[in-house]
Amino acid sequence: MLPSLTVQELAEALAGPEAPQLLDVREPHEVAAASLPSITHIPLGQLAHALAEGTTGLNPTQPVAVICRSGGRSAMATQILLQEGFIAANVTGGMLAYRTEIDPTIPPIL
Repeated sequence: MLPSLTVQELAEALAGPEAPQLLDVREPHEVAAASLPSITHIPLGQLAHALAEGTTGLNPTQPVAVICRSGGRSAMATQILLQEGFIAANVTGGMLAYRTEIDPTIPPIL
């Protein structure tokens, strides 16, 4: 089973002293419309290449929370990260759930 976080767990973790790295795997126009602070942005289609080149900017020894629009692309990215030895978890429901359940001031999610 794929490790996952609810948006509530993500919000608590991000507010804590040891916040996870936050990887957003949506497309650039989606991130430009609405995103969370302190993200690392790598579109899903570029993730494998960035990992191969060592250009993700992610620390493989620190947990990574992976987010997208609704959880599908981030689930794929989480699986890729796990295969590469990262500590990663998929954010269930993605930005749609985060906006609905945590922060309704976030602009509408494309």
